[in-house]
This record gives sequence, C-alpha cells and structure tokens, in this order.
Amino acid sequence: MNYLIVGLGNPGSKYEETRHNIGFKVVELLAKEAGAAFSLQKQAEVCKIKIKGRNLTLIKPTTYMNLSGKAVNYYMQAEKVPLENIFVITDDLALPFGKLRLKGKGSSGGHNGLKDIEAVLKTQEYARLRFGVGADFSKGKQVDYVLGEWSSEERETLEERIKTAAEFVKSFVSIGLDMTMSNWNGK
Repeated sequence: MNYLIVGLGNPGSKYEETRHNIGFKVVELLAKEAGAAFSLQKQAEVCKIKIKGRNLTLIKPTTYMNLSGKAVNYYMQAEKVPLENIFVITDDLALPFGKLRLKGKGSSGGHNGLKDIEAVLKTQEYARLRFGVGADFSKGKQVDYVLGEWSSEERETLEERIKTAAEFVKSFVSIGLDMTMSNWNGK
C-alpha cells in the first residue's frame, strides 16, 4: 500500500529553522530514522521509506508553501496514492505551541499551503496534522512570526514534539486515521 506524507514548508536555508517549516522537520526525522535521504526531484525533495510493510513517499515541496498543491497532486498521481492515504503536516497559528491535532478533513483555516492543496485536489477530505506554533505576535506581524525562528523556550521541547508528530505518521500508516486520532490527539 502506498502513502504520500507531505511536510509543508519553504525550500532554502533561509527558511530552514522557521515555524512555517515544521512539516519539513517531521518528514526529515522519519527519513533519518529509516536511514534514508531526500533527493531533489520534480517539484519536491523526495525520500522513499517503508514502515510496517507500507511504502511511504515523503515529500518536501520545492514549490513554496503557496503552491504546495502542485507537488502533492504530482506525487499522488506518480505514486498512485489514493486520497485516503495522503497525510499533510503543517504549522498552525490557532493551536498553542507544540499542540498536535490530526483531522481527516476540514477547512484550510487560512493556511495558504492547505488552501492550495484543497484548490488543486478539489477537496478538503485528506488527513492533516496541525502542529501548533502559537500566535505570539502583534497585529500585522503574522508573516514575520511564521517566517521567524523558534524561541529558546520553544527549542527546549521542539525535538520531542517533532518525534511525537512522527509517531502520528507511523500510527496513521499502521492503524488508520480514526484510531490514530483516538490514540494520539491530545498527546
């Protein structure tokens, strides 16, 4: 069975340690744990791994956040991944830092990466793990905040939260969306 695990973020070292790139961090950990590496391919950096006999294609779109749907659609077709086997990891301002919430469908919540995926796939029905980055910014400073680097307090627990996010992915491919939401949401 094929799965497409999408870490949302922006390409380039300038964005590497920003809140907006948390999706990249989670898929990078999955690749590292599997002893695999990403390679630059069409519209994304790609890495293929196996978890419990399932084939996972991990992608970090190189299309920039606002055009993420293009890369998702391309790899969905190329790897013959059904919609129910797509898993997107994204930052979320509406959740406190480190809070993780998996949903099987829903609105973009104003997130440009999710908006584009929704527009390209013509559906809101795909699994997305929202990684809380908090909303500790003043009016008009949202872009600076998500493109800003983690605070020293956040860095103290960031690695552990990324590991927990990776566990959501492993659970999703092993026992499915509903059981993963029951077992992991709130952890």
